[in-house]
Amino acid sequence: MILNPKFPLYLPGVKNGSNDNVSIIGANLREDITTLGYFVSGNGGLEIEIQNNYPTKEYASFSEILKKFIQDNHLENVKRLGIAVPGPVLNGKSSPARLGWNLDVEEYKRDFGFEKVDMLNDLEASAYGMGLLEDADLDPIYTSGHLENGNVAILAPGNGLGEAGYFFDGKYLRPFATEGGHSEFSPRTNVEVEFYQFLNNIYGIVSWENVLSKGGLFNIYRFLRDVKRHPEPEWLADRFANGNFAEELYKAAIEEDVLICKIALDTFLEFLAREANNLTLKLKATGGLFISGDIPQIIADYINKDKFYEKFKISDKMEEMLRNIPIYLNRNPNTALNGAALYTAYYQE
Repeated sequence: MILNPKFPLYLPGVKNGSNDNVSIIGANLREDITTLGYFVSGNGGLEIEIQNNYPTKEYASFSEILKKFIQDNHLENVKRLGIAVPGPVLNGKSSPARLGWNLDVEEYKRDFGFEKVDMLNDLEASAYGMGLLEDADLDPIYTSGHLENGNVAILAPGNGLGEAGYFFDGKYLRPFATEGGHSEFSPRTNVEVEFYQFLNNIYGIVSWENVLSKGGLFNIYRFLRDVKRHPEPEWLADRFANGNFAEELYKAAIEEDVLICKIALDTFLEFLAREANNLTLKLKATGGLFISGDIPQIIADYINKDKFYEKFKISDKMEEMLRNIPIYLNRNPNTALNGAALYTAYYQE
């Protein structure tokens, strides 16, 4: 994997030859699956040689998974470790609520002998990983054909709602994390007020993550079923109980034409367009918007691009800016893993 010239990432270590031919473990820690990869750096890019998945909940700590990955693959003297985590990182430490683990870069340096350990929020890691994407990985929703100079926004609904951005300094794109997914959701229509009240009774404070995530998609669905009384076929309830909710909902909408599932997806995509609008305005992301994450990748073929674009650019005063912003769907599921490894390979203070 080599750096895409369309992503002028700020990675000053690319010019330092001592960062070539370095062995690296990249890790993407998630609530359900933790993915580790063994990389070797070179020529400003990375080669991945091994990639393994581990069921997160079966391990008491990340150290256990890391030790197993090293032993299973007979790795020795790995120099660096890059970790992507679903939560904020402060002073090299993180305690993501979804994982129930306390993570500390100094612990991994000490216990495993790494010369360098970096830990990033998973969306910040994804921002770096997008620098390794090929053009075929990006599905244009709306574009003038290229990214413009300017800040860029990233929105990623999955187990949670990830939001991040790139600051454009006039020459380079510099990724940064946010916790914008935890900002408060606000309804616009009378039905959305009902939906808000439904969520308020469950959560108290209603965040955008309660709407745009795997749990959020389920919240939309059960509101339609339990409050708006859309019928649920018995066979569908059985599928949900035994499968991946988002995948089963998508299949029921596409293959069986189940109305409640189609309304749930349409509602989810309308909210996605609205929060994409919010994030783009807050970051003044004139350079573009990337939509990533598990759910958009699962339902990619359902997305009506023209309808999404029309919903995205609605604004009181900023429609002229919004209508010119390119929007891409990222179809590559490994951007956080690759980005964590890329960062620890080439980022230097």
